[in-house]
Amino acid sequence: MNAATPLKDHWKEQRLFLSRLVAAGVIMLLLTGVLVYRLVQLQIVDYQLFSELSQGNRLRIEPLAPTRGLVYDRNGNVLAENLPAWELVLTPEQVPDLETTLAELVRIGLVDVEQQNALATLVRSHRRFENVMLSNLSDEQAARFAVRRHQFPGVDIREGLIRHYPYGEAAAHAIGYVASISSADLEVIERREYAATSHIGKTGIERGFEIELHGGVGYRQQVVNAQGRVLLDPASRTESAPSASAISNLETLWPVPGRNLTLSLDIELQLAAEAAMAGLRGAVVAIDPRNGDVLALVSAPGFDPNRFATGLSQQDFKALNSDPDNPLFHRALAGTYPPGSVVKPFLGLAALHHLEIEPSAREMCPGFFVLPGNTHRYRDWRPQGHGLVDLHDAIVQSCDVFYYRLAVELGIDTIEQFLKSFGFGAPTGIDISGERGGVVPSREWKRTRFSRREDQVWFPGETVITGIGQGFTAVTPIQLAHATAVLASRGTAYRPRLVIAAEDRVTGDVTEFMPIGLGRVEVEESQWQYIHEAMLGVTEEPQGSGFTAMRGAPYRVAGKTGTAQVYSIAQEEEYDEENVAERLRDHGLFIAFAPAENPVISLAVVVENGGGGASAAAPVARAVLDAFFAGEEYVTREH
Repeated sequence: MNAATPLKDHWKEQRLFLSRLVAAGVIMLLLTGVLVYRLVQLQIVDYQLFSELSQGNRLRIEPLAPTRGLVYDRNGNVLAENLPAWELVLTPEQVPDLETTLAELVRIGLVDVEQQNALATLVRSHRRFENVMLSNLSDEQAARFAVRRHQFPGVDIREGLIRHYPYGEAAAHAIGYVASISSADLEVIERREYAATSHIGKTGIERGFEIELHGGVGYRQQVVNAQGRVLLDPASRTESAPSASAISNLETLWPVPGRNLTLSLDIELQLAAEAAMAGLRGAVVAIDPRNGDVLALVSAPGFDPNRFATGLSQQDFKALNSDPDNPLFHRALAGTYPPGSVVKPFLGLAALHHLEIEPSAREMCPGFFVLPGNTHRYRDWRPQGHGLVDLHDAIVQSCDVFYYRLAVELGIDTIEQFLKSFGFGAPTGIDISGERGGVVPSREWKRTRFSRREDQVWFPGETVITGIGQGFTAVTPIQLAHATAVLASRGTAYRPRLVIAAEDRVTGDVTEFMPIGLGRVEVEESQWQYIHEAMLGVTEEPQGSGFTAMRGAPYRVAGKTGTAQVYSIAQEEEYDEENVAERLRDHGLFIAFAPAENPVISLAVVVENGGGGASAAAPVARAVLDAFFAGEEYVTREH
């Protein structure tokens, strides 16, 4: 070894080692301190917080669907109920080939081919262990699947509830229907309340009273693993599940069932009205003038709401929408028609009230009317005219010329104000959606509608034809029935209503809804009486336009027929129904109330393209009234 090489400094190395050991010890102490601090924070300071988070990872909240409320008619007949049904469900993780499985289900008729792609997307949007409902099955379909179940691993059937309408098409537009929740529905509903529900009310009572019928959603806790798979469900305990004490610690909030609703409809009367409208297009509305109860609400043709509840195929839905008779259209609430001559009792009452005309004053009807300084002839429906007639005769025989003159004397401003006092020109406020307001023409309405100049707003000829319910005037059947009810009650108006009571299914408490008054039409009693007697003449006098249809009825009917033109004919032309396309023929209308001396029912009938009101609409009204008064004893009137 070279003598110049220095020896190791052991003391220096020892001091360096000791200093490093101390530094390491200090670091370890600091880290231990941090660890102890975090343990204290997690297990003592924040114990409650992390305990709840841990519980949340262990438990899952499953929503429970409420049972939808039932719907009854006024006599306790069930109109909408819930029936046990079979649901076809699929568990994705157990299905070896989703596309092949769905194709096979389509082949045996359990899944609609048009829904196949949508169902595949729906299945893929769920976690692989979750059940996905594919469709509702009939008993026959469920049996068909049961014998093939071994061919479909991961597919099964389970029990559920489906909405059912025992009377099928009867009152379908009034009751409405339920169908699958759409993306548009999701934008307006509280999603939490529909977490376990796949259907929602779409039209009629089902939609208008959706909140009451739907009820309140419930929840129950389930034990799940880290992937979300259910390990313990209080509804179905297995041998491998945790102990009973674990089940008892799981919370369940049971759903609140929807409320039962009682409607003002009389289903027997409804069936009679629908039978009378079989094969026709149009509407029938019957109202109790004493309180506004809607006794019958018919829109013909109708549809079967059960098809929507079970799942209507796209092809079938397109067929319904493209049907030229438009069965989904609610004619009773949204159909607008020229009122024709059924407006005459109202304008006759306006003349008595505003013009104070002498009821017995007679005027000549030569079969046409001409405005002063004009050569255009406004023709009467009877070419040879009616001769000398007074107001009573003009209503009984439906003389157009008399009302041409009357309309000019009243003026459009008075006509507008008086018709609106009976509810024309605005929705009646019935407690379901879809109602249209109709039109009562006026100077302001025309100015707004056609953007006319101030000096070209209203023409005298437009007032003339308004006097017989033609021109711009448009009414809905519900408006006609409501206005007739006001006429029957001699001025007292009630808002038409369908729901008269609701029952809490938990407590059994029944809430009855009171009629809503809409004020009065103030007219002298003698004037009401005069119009009532004239409308009686329509059905009781041999020359009355409703005499044939009401002959022999054991009750007295006050009524008025109406015929509304669908298109205009030239001055020199004659209307020939046989040579007119069916959908261009006149509409037939009829309004009535009975018994005339103490009305308990008022109704309006509209038959689209049916021809005259006397031949098309009045017989329908007779069938409805016969059904209403069946079994009742009324003194047979003398002729």
